[in-house]
Amino acid sequence: MPSHLQKQLESLTGSQQTSLLCSIGRGIEKESLRITPDGALAQTPHPRALGSALTHGSITTDYSEALLEFITPVDTGIYSSLKTLEDIHQYVYNQMPEEMLWCASMPCFLGEDKDIPVAKYGSSNVARMKTVYRYGLGHRYGRVMQTIAGIHYNFSMPQAYWDQAWAEAGQPGELQDYISERYLGLIRNFRRYSWLLIYLFGASPAICGSFLRNHDQHGLEPFGDGHSLYLPHGTALRMSDLGYNSNAQKGLRICYNSLANYVETLRAAIMQPHPDYAHLSSGESGEYQQLNDSLLQIENEFYSPIRPKRVTLSGETPLHALTENGIEYIEVRCVDVNPFSPVGIDAEQIRFLDTFLLYCLLEESPACTEQEQDCMAANMNAVVNRGREPGLELSSCNGSSLMSDWANSLLSDMQDISKALDNAHQSKAYGESLQVQSAKIADSELTPSARVLREMREQGKPFFRLALSYSQLWADHFRQQPADAEKTAHYAAEAELSLTAQQAVEAADEVSFEQYLANFYGQYETLPKP
Repeated sequence: MPSHLQKQLESLTGSQQTSLLCSIGRGIEKESLRITPDGALAQTPHPRALGSALTHGSITTDYSEALLEFITPVDTGIYSSLKTLEDIHQYVYNQMPEEMLWCASMPCFLGEDKDIPVAKYGSSNVARMKTVYRYGLGHRYGRVMQTIAGIHYNFSMPQAYWDQAWAEAGQPGELQDYISERYLGLIRNFRRYSWLLIYLFGASPAICGSFLRNHDQHGLEPFGDGHSLYLPHGTALRMSDLGYNSNAQKGLRICYNSLANYVETLRAAIMQPHPDYAHLSSGESGEYQQLNDSLLQIENEFYSPIRPKRVTLSGETPLHALTENGIEYIEVRCVDVNPFSPVGIDAEQIRFLDTFLLYCLLEESPACTEQEQDCMAANMNAVVNRGREPGLELSSCNGSSLMSDWANSLLSDMQDISKALDNAHQSKAYGESLQVQSAKIADSELTPSARVLREMREQGKPFFRLALSYSQLWADHFRQQPADAEKTAHYAAEAELSLTAQQAVEAADEVSFEQYLANFYGQYETLPKP
């Protein structure tokens, strides 16, 4: 009897195989620190030539003023997405003759916490809210966390697929609810198997010692003269307790078994005061050190390797958008910036991400128990810190197994999906990408994390020096390319339009900042409870 996965795949690869599998939507968000030529964090404001960080559709900032974020629009083509990312990089480099982009996820040399600039977005209410939120993050977790960069990969299936799948399932309930349930199934499976992505693509096994200045209880080992710290078998310290993790959030159990439960768990964390943050001002006497004293100021403060997403209207909360219209796409957030690629990600990796995410979508995905959630967290922690350790074992509901055996089993289960994608695209590239990942399981030295440590040893360079050399290499790569006059004009015009749009946003404010926040948080009060 065909398995659940085989049945789902047969449905997907019917008469509309080419149109459906060639219509997967993807978007890339890539973060990079602006640095000086000697590798220090840039202290300059967001360059005016890059437009408004508040309203520009392609170039903005994340937590720190120095942390640029490049955004590609939803696209069905891998190469066109990467070309857009390359065009943005080239334009940005040409506007920053005195600065470069840091090529790695873990940051460059850092000074004191107070010397890390917080992102600014102008004088409007929405701009002030974004900045206060970031000050709150700095007070709660330290500003060094605001210098960590990553790749966010957005993935969505075409509407025609959902129409077909819903019809074949007997049109259960509303189509919108069916789509949300299937995306939640993808998310549950992703959390079961995302350790595999960490092993295959983790590229942050070492950090600059300045990142942990004044912190002794970190468990890392000194590399060489001690200017770098690392874990011998580590893969992605960005995803460890040193990176985007929060002790306060560890007791927060987010359930992805239903959209209603997900929304309510986050809503409660946003609305209920948390004693750890009571000492920080939340508007008393007009002073804002944070937006509120709850466990989460807003949804984005919940650090998760994957998120259900929907495009929001201006001033709308993400939870309200999800409640009203369901899940539109998912955002993968656990991917390190690849320091060995000019733009931090390449086509081979994207093909595997698509194969992996399709597997998570099509494979059976039972509801999660708290016990399984604990296993997921333990597996992620093990692969982050010890992923290349020989004989590493992971746990599942069926007991323990060697990570390598489980990884090979997963890759074997993905073979039919990669074949279907190759048939649809008339290529061999998806199967070849799967083979590359399989080779990494057989030989951990082929992983990016192993390459980072190997090059540090062979070149006698601490992490900072190695990353700086690659940052310079990619800066030269983009600056030596002849500028495309049409692309330059396009991004220059977009920058000017964004500056005008920011002024319009500022001019349109009609309520006080306090009222603006009250209106924003009032949306959480109206969310239906499960």
